[in-house]
Amino acid sequence: MDKKTIVILGGGYGGVHAAKKLYKKYIKNKNIEIILIDKKPYHTLMTELHEVAGARTEPEAVQIKFSKIFAGTSVKTAIDEIERIDFLNQELFSKNNIYKYDYLIIGAGAEPSFFDIPGVEEHAFTIWSFEDAIKIRNHVTDMFNAAATEKDLVKRKQLLTFVVAGAGFTGIEVIGELAEWTKQLCEQHELEYNEVTLILVEATCNILPIFREKLIKKCEKYLKRKKIKLILEAPIVEAEEGIIKLKNGMSISTRTLIWTCGVQGSSFSAGLGLTLGKRNRIQTNKFMQSVDCENVYIIGDNAYYEEDGKPIPQIVETALQTADTAVQNISSDMDERPKIPFKPKYHGIMVSIGSREAVAEVMGISASGFMAMAVKHMVNLHYLFGIGGIRLINSYIMHEFFDIKANRSIAGGHISNKTPIFWLAILRVYLGVIWLFEGIKKINEGWLDPAKNFVATMPNASDLPQRTSDAVTSATQVTQYWPEPILKRPPAIYEWFMDTFIAPNSYLFQVSIVLVEIAIGLALMAGLFTLIASSASIFLCANFILAAMAGTEILWHIFVGIALFGGAGRAFGLDYYVMPWLKQKWKNTKFAQRRHLYVD
Repeated sequence: MDKKTIVILGGGYGGVHAAKKLYKKYIKNKNIEIILIDKKPYHTLMTELHEVAGARTEPEAVQIKFSKIFAGTSVKTAIDEIERIDFLNQELFSKNNIYKYDYLIIGAGAEPSFFDIPGVEEHAFTIWSFEDAIKIRNHVTDMFNAAATEKDLVKRKQLLTFVVAGAGFTGIEVIGELAEWTKQLCEQHELEYNEVTLILVEATCNILPIFREKLIKKCEKYLKRKKIKLILEAPIVEAEEGIIKLKNGMSISTRTLIWTCGVQGSSFSAGLGLTLGKRNRIQTNKFMQSVDCENVYIIGDNAYYEEDGKPIPQIVETALQTADTAVQNISSDMDERPKIPFKPKYHGIMVSIGSREAVAEVMGISASGFMAMAVKHMVNLHYLFGIGGIRLINSYIMHEFFDIKANRSIAGGHISNKTPIFWLAILRVYLGVIWLFEGIKKINEGWLDPAKNFVATMPNASDLPQRTSDAVTSATQVTQYWPEPILKRPPAIYEWFMDTFIAPNSYLFQVSIVLVEIAIGLALMAGLFTLIASSASIFLCANFILAAMAGTEILWHIFVGIALFGGAGRAFGLDYYVMPWLKQKWKNTKFAQRRHLYVD
């Protein structure tokens, strides 16, 4: 095969997915070059922007650097802004560079649509980029800072009135975050929460129109409980600085209007000269090809294609599935196989309303509250694992659960409270001393003497090979050391394992126990490889319990071992120096980068 260059323009959901799929498909083919171009160095989790805007998570929670997504792969990333495309000569032009392609995938995203309503574009905040979310976050903070010192009640009311236009997915999610965050801000600024006014304005007669009526009612009930004023059938007809005018004659005095009323294809993609469908979206055929250029594929929000008379929706699943179709058909074209048409298969929709409430319809099943929120988290984890493995799974869990502030998570604050780890250092050293003394005690009892077989005293060791009379006598003399066991007899499968694998190597087994106990003790005392030592401690305790050798006093070893998982070796221990060094060495390996087998 001649060398082929596939350029992907845009690092959104569809662009990243296409690049990952192409890499996996052609991982061994050196003649395929894959280049992803985006003007920013990171992939943005667009569906989570409301969490940043509402200060539930930190900004870095929605940013994933391309360098980490594609580390260890052959995918090249170019941080550049394309100004025009020459489809005839198959070239993309930026200010300083020219990129040639054999196949081009365009996933340049969308932008807010203002429907030519006077003043909205000039006076409203949008939430369609990372920068948008940060602007909203900073603005809301500024409004509370100003309100805290404003004596004029009319001006303070205007400062503390927040209007979200649009009761679709994004509008509901934004107003839900504001309902939680503004209450927190009132406490910080010593303001009464009844001074805050939250308003959701919708032009149609219903919120979340594609959901079932039952879920719509649940969502409305939750909004009411959070004292959010819902104004339906009230399109905004004009926006000025400090005031919003509705078609029903109402005027709302506010310094904050957040616009979520719809999107259209980006101005960039609309200006490329390709045939357009509706709302600035590029017209495609059923193979996701541009109707003008057969080697140019359109994915995600840029693509306009009708299924059963309706345009494909601008949602994440569409972006991923159109990317699948584009990748498959590029491969088919290169291999001279028939192309496959785009056949969408949507699994469900879900909307969060703050950190603990959500509504969802997944595979025909309706859910709300905890279950719906859990489904949303699982969907996010599935996507993140696909593009970044355990590293992004760990990052998401930390941001959403362990590092969360003001109890704003599905688990509340139960797993986000933190204790200084130096308190664990005392417990770590103490457990280490116990294990060290236990090992030394066994040495003094003769566990390293080949003539003494302590394994014979275990309740499951009934079928050990014939021993000398001296060994049996020695073993009988030490049975007094075993405490009253938790189990009267080991489980049958454990007895089988002991008789099959341990009994023939009984001396090696008892020496191993002594050495492991001493190693655990020294490691814990030194704070070196504490996670491994704690795990070994728990495993050894479980083994003693199953062997019917341990009483209830050993249980505390298990619970202490679990407590030490929380980084106990980094407080006055060698892990403080060793683990960061090992972590960096591992992260720099191609193996770890390609498979994302590390955490930040």
